[in-house]
Amino acid sequence: MAILVPPRVLAVRLARAISSPYYRYRHARALHAMRVGLAMLASILVTTGINVPNGIWASVTVLVVIGGLQHHGNIRKRAAERALGTVLGAVVGLLLLVQLHLIGSMPLMYVLMSLAAGVCGYFAIGRPGYVALLAAITICIVAGHGESTIDTGLWRTLNVLIGIVVALAFSFALPLYATYSWRYLLARNLRECARLYTRIATGAPGEAGAQLAAFVALGQRLVKLRSLMPSVAKEIDVPLKELEAIQRLNRSILSALEMISTAALAGQQGVTSPARAAVGAPEPDAHVHAVRTTLLAMARALRFGSNTRAWLPANGAWPPGAVPIIVVSAVAANGPEWLAQRFAEQVDELRELLARTESHWNIERRPPLAAQS
Repeated sequence: MAILVPPRVLAVRLARAISSPYYRYRHARALHAMRVGLAMLASILVTTGINVPNGIWASVTVLVVIGGLQHHGNIRKRAAERALGTVLGAVVGLLLLVQLHLIGSMPLMYVLMSLAAGVCGYFAIGRPGYVALLAAITICIVAGHGESTIDTGLWRTLNVLIGIVVALAFSFALPLYATYSWRYLLARNLRECARLYTRIATGAPGEAGAQLAAFVALGQRLVKLRSLMPSVAKEIDVPLKELEAIQRLNRSILSALEMISTAALAGQQGVTSPARAAVGAPEPDAHVHAVRTTLLAMARALRFGSNTRAWLPANGAWPPGAVPIIVVSAVAANGPEWLAQRFAEQVDELRELLARTESHWNIERRPPLAAQS
């Protein structure tokens, strides 16, 4: 027998789920689709409600302005650029219609439109690319091929402005922060690295196919992290070079781990447990535990945020249960030993860098990002 849940309880659960950063990260596409759909509905209701002619162009503008904007970090800049380009295009389109009705030369109209398209194309290759491209599109919407009247152009301009307002209003509704996506993806990579490292260090058997699939997934997340970095830098006000350093260490850790894993899989002598061999201490298990604990501590700090200071102290101390890594001279160590030692050092470098920037990316401890913008 099915148990009916009261509507109030369902509403509370839904509100709690939507307000959860991890839920919004897991269902980012669905939430973005819902936001775009609601913005489209609003544009239709606004234009039909006041009986605006050519209201379809308001809906087209909504799709142009908000359709490709997902994360809060790029909404502020991209939405402003797209709005500016649309307004500029509307003004130029109206001026073209005015000259057509004053002079009446259709060939001149075609030449001026082509010239405007050429100018927009010139500036479309570079930093103001969005502004220039959308300006050219809006010129065509407003002016057509010269068959539009000034009244039609004015109505289309009004529709464009309505579309911009509606799109910007919905852009900031339930924003999807790139910072959370960046943190969760990096945390998944670190947890997977801890799992692979423990398996290799303890000599557990592995399969080539499973190893390849694991590193393919790690590499795919690394690529996604790269695409998020510009938006993250804007959201948390951190220089891009700091995120580049984190990305570089993440990539280096994956490369070192893949080489260690490949060597261990090949069954080379002394490589089945390179982490143990690299320590050169009477208690190699403590070294393995230290590296694994550090990876998991970083992953937990990135995943949950609010417990960061307990798991990743910024004073350089190791997380609970971990011990310092004993450094082995690269001259005295052989190749596999040095590689494993370098892997441990890179893990520690990443820990220090995340601890230093924790006050920025741990946005649970900061004012809401929407209030900062």
